[in-house]
Amino acid sequence: MTDIAIRAEGLTKRFGGFVAVDALDLQVQDGTVVALLGPNGAGKTTTVRMLATLIAPDGGRAWVEGHDVVREAARVRELISLTGQFAALDPHLTARENLVLMAQLRGDNGRAARRRADELLERFDGVDFRDRLVKNLSGGQRRRVDLAAGLIERPHVLVLDEPTTGLDPRSRQVVWSTVRELVAEGVTLLLTTQYLEEADALADRVVLLDRGREVAAGTPAQLKAQVGDQRVDVVAADGEAMRALEALLWERFEITTSEEQRTVSVSAPEEAADLARVAAAVSEAGIPVDEIALRRPTLDDAFLALTGHSATATAEEAGV
Repeated sequence: MTDIAIRAEGLTKRFGGFVAVDALDLQVQDGTVVALLGPNGAGKTTTVRMLATLIAPDGGRAWVEGHDVVREAARVRELISLTGQFAALDPHLTARENLVLMAQLRGDNGRAARRRADELLERFDGVDFRDRLVKNLSGGQRRRVDLAAGLIERPHVLVLDEPTTGLDPRSRQVVWSTVRELVAEGVTLLLTTQYLEEADALADRVVLLDRGREVAAGTPAQLKAQVGDQRVDVVAADGEAMRALEALLWERFEITTSEEQRTVSVSAPEEAADLARVAAAVSEAGIPVDEIALRRPTLDDAFLALTGHSATATAEEAGV
């Protein structure tokens, strides 16, 4: 055991002529959350599959709690739990029956298995649907049961591959709350996500991936500082209103403009307070606008600022 839960040096994976992961270095400290942030095709899932011993790297080495993922794969599997992007559940069993079965496969007797299943269903806010067949659950409910299954035995290292993609807001909050509880209990978490907001909410450190390479890394605050602050976007009703907005706001705020979208953007480091100030100024001047809204940096903003191209372009080039 070491104080580095996951370490990778020069980790590389190719599929034919396509390099999915390109000489990636990575460190995850024990008891912390590291998020691999990037769009489809960035190499996130391939990276975690190598770390979880599901596929072998073509180059470089990686260790989980000091154990080589190739030479000591069996030991790594005892230490790590991976929940992938798709539910690994029996659709013809209930949510509770799935968890009881998995606990029994792990060696628990019937009573202990049922107790563990009930504990996990409560943790993931699943008591109300525990006796429904998995095939009849919503996508968010199935995802929560799948995540619960990954915690039948508490792992040293938990790997979640895009755990909230496609979830409704309530299910996403349940997952986030549970992740925070697990980390507080000492579990180390490696998280892949397409959402800057999710990385910001959960991660101690963020690694931004582009075409299998690290393009930026740091705390969420450091990454957002490279991307830029929140902003207030004011969309003018017409061209004349656009000119009036520019004349009004440039005297009071730090602004950028988009004539094509008839939008004046105001830097808003104080978020709601800046939104209120901008809205009050526009209202007082009587300028007709279609929208005034607070915008936070998105994944596409991050990619555009740090790579010179959008996340959407990366996904399209990857054929996804």
